[in-house]
Formats: sequence, C-alpha cells, structure tokens
Amino acid sequence: MSVSAVPENSSAAAGSASPPPVDGLRRTMRSRHLVMIAMGGVIGSGLFLSSGFTVSQAGPLGAVLAYLVGAFVVWLVMACLGELAVVYPVSGAFHIYASRSIGPATGFTTAWLYWLTWAVALGSEFTACGLLMQRWFPSVGVWVWCVVFAAVVFAVNAFSARVFGETEYWFSLVKVVAVVALIVLGGAALFGFHPMASAGGSHPFLLENFHTPDGLFPNGFSGVLVTVLAAFYAFSGSELIGVAAGETEDPATAVPKALRVTVVRLLVFFVGAITVIAATIPYDKVGLDESPFVTVFSSVGIPYAADVMNFVIITALLSAGNSGLYSCARMLFSLAEEKQAPQALRRLSRRGIPLTALSLSMLGGLASLVSSVTAPETVYLVLVSIAGFAAVGVWMSIAASQLMHRRTFLRGGGDLRTLAYRTPFHPVVPLLALTLCLASLIGIALDPAQATALYFGVPFVAGCYLYHWLRFGRHRTSGATA
Repeated sequence: MSVSAVPENSSAAAGSASPPPVDGLRRTMRSRHLVMIAMGGVIGSGLFLSSGFTVSQAGPLGAVLAYLVGAFVVWLVMACLGELAVVYPVSGAFHIYASRSIGPATGFTTAWLYWLTWAVALGSEFTACGLLMQRWFPSVGVWVWCVVFAAVVFAVNAFSARVFGETEYWFSLVKVVAVVALIVLGGAALFGFHPMASAGGSHPFLLENFHTPDGLFPNGFSGVLVTVLAAFYAFSGSELIGVAAGETEDPATAVPKALRVTVVRLLVFFVGAITVIAATIPYDKVGLDESPFVTVFSSVGIPYAADVMNFVIITALLSAGNSGLYSCARMLFSLAEEKQAPQALRRLSRRGIPLTALSLSMLGGLASLVSSVTAPETVYLVLVSIAGFAAVGVWMSIAASQLMHRRTFLRGGGDLRTLAYRTPFHPVVPLLALTLCLASLIGIALDPAQATALYFGVPFVAGCYLYHWLRFGRHRTSGATA
C-alpha cells in the first residue's frame, strides 16, 4: 500500500484500512507480534552487555536512575507515537509523520537517522555475539561469528512478514524468560537465598553494593549524565511498533494495546534487571569483557548457568539484530514509496519482502567486521554511542511531529473524540520528551568516549538536510502534499 494513499488526520481510515494489493506489503501481524517485535528490538546488547558499562560509569545507584529516566522517556515517546501510528498506519512510518507534520526535509533526515540507528546497531549486535562466543571458542576470530550470524539474520528476514513476526515472537520470549530468571534468582540471592553458591564465598546482601567507598555516585553526578545516552540506546527499539504498523491487522486496536503492554514490561524488566546487576557486581569490577548476566548467574552458583545464559544472550542479540534489519529494510522501502530513494528499493518478492532494501541494509552490519578486527570493546562503545544519538534524534522527531500534527488537526476543525488514541497530557508530554532527549545529547559531550557520536551524528544530520535541499529543494515531495 502506498503511504500517500493514507489521508491526513484520518483516524477512521487508519482503523478500517483494507488489505493492500497483492503486490504490496501484507497486513499479517497482530498485537502480540508487535509487542514481541518491540521487546525483541529493545532487549539486546544495550541490556545484556552495555549495562555493565552503565554501572561502571554511573555507579550502582546512578545506573538505576539512568534506566529510570530512560524508561520515563520511552513512555513519553510512546505516548506521542501512539497517536501518530494510528493516524498513519504505514510501514517505515517515522519519516511520514515528520514529512507531513513538520516538513519534507525533516522527514527525509528522520528516515536516514533511523536507518543509521539500526544499521549501526546491527554491527554492535553482531560484534557482541562474537565477543560472547569467545567464551567457548577463544581461538576463532570475532569476525567469523559476525559473518555467520549476519547470514542467519538475513535468511530469517527473507521470508514473509508473518514468518518474521512469529520467529521474533519466540526469539523474544526466550530472552524475556532470561530477564525474569535474572530478576528472580538474582533478587533471591540478594535476600540471602543462594544455597548453590560455593562454600565460603560471599554474596552482597540487598543494596549494600550501593554504598561504595566513594559514595552513592562514585564518579559524581556527571557520571550519571553521560550514561543516560547509553540507557536511551538500551531502550531504542520500542518504537518498532510504529515501523510495523503498516503490516498489522487492525492498527487502531493493535497499536495502542501493544504500546501500553510494551512500556509496562520494559519498565519492570529493565529497571528490575539493572537493579539486580548493580546490587550484585561491584561497580569497579563490571565491564564489557563478560556480560553482567553471566556474572550474576555465576555468583548465584547455579551449575552451568553461565554457559546457558551465554547461549540465551546470543539468541537475544540475534533477535535484536533480526528486528533491526527488518526496520532498516522497511525504512528504505518507505523512502522509495515517497520517491526520496531509488525506486529499485520498492521491489518486493512474491512473499511481499523488499529484498533489495533488505540486502542494502545488511551492508550496514559490515561495520561489525571492522570493529571486531580493530578493537572489539573500544569500537563497540563508539557504535553504541552513534546508534544512541540517532535513536534520540528519531525520538525527538516523533515528539515534534505529534506537537505539529495535533496543532494542524485542531486548526482544521478536527474533533479529538474521533481519534482512536490520543497522547495524554498534551502538550506537556511531547515538550518534556524533547527537553530530556536534548539534555541527553548535551550530556554526552562530557564523555570523550561517547562524544564521537556528536562528531559523526551532527554532520550526518546536516548532510541529510543539505542533500534534500539540493536534490528536492525546488520540488515538494509527494509525501508532503499527499
């Protein structure tokens, strides 16, 4: 279905959209698929691996605060996304929101920012998988595993959207179980119940690890500020609900339901997991050499738990990469639909898969090969920072689009009661989302390790605006006039 066929400010159209023609994307996914796709995109290396970096930089209490802020911002952005996704239930939706609510150049930039988010994230997910495989195969290069995992993820995406959604549902279920196990078993150990721990070993009790020799914030409050972006990166992927709206049955019902369930689950899982990790592992002994999940289960003393968790985490990372590649391909397809990218990217297979866009997006994952050969741990943090910058930029675009869309809707005589989903506490929610996202971008300038994201991200955004002005400046795009 061409995105230009969706009328502006028409929630009714969104709720009763007919199935697209046989040569378009299929509406075959349901609410449970949306929830697990969002969970699959979120629960990845940001939680399983870089959460260790967050604890080491911000300290135990600071890490928990950073993730609480991240969860709050996710709720703000999801509240904005819900209204837009129901009005515009199209695949690769974010740049459509921005194009129609703010302007074509912002929509174009948003699309490429989001593509960058997941293209870079693919590299970080594959690199993380390779690092974890070193536990079992230390003599095999990380880049070898990057190639193997990239092939697996591409193969899964090459099938129909329904197969992708079903596969992602079960992949995500595996890692949800892993997070729940960490919270339950790790939490029990913190209360003193760890009968399988080695004799003579010690285990922290409750939150005693939060009282460090250097106080509650061992690296100062600035240490918390610089880790907020890493926390935002950990939550990036929740907005995949909007990307998949164009391939969802009855989006007016499925999208709001999926948003509510996703936000609640993310709050419980992420904040619960980071609390257990921060309370179990001393902040000065956690890093990127081993997943904090593996460290926690090893400390609890469950036989073979570390190896089992290593396998589960690798599966979880592949799940996140799976969602990321799906998102990249749909974004390029949507750009081509708007005539802002080569028309070859619109080509669909007999199963309704944009294979050309899928193949081009996989090239973004090649960054993992570079990082695994040069400096896996150092470059991994750079990849995370760049992906975090791009994700925050997209979140800001969603919030700004909601502000502009609501204003245009009301000026045009629209009745809020006709909207299937309304952003609550308007305009406080979108304005607060914009403010907190901007603050996180300012904060990373204080951390040399993450400042690279600004050096790369800001020129990238400027380049997108410049290119759009040079290429389309004298002509209004179809998306802006539809």
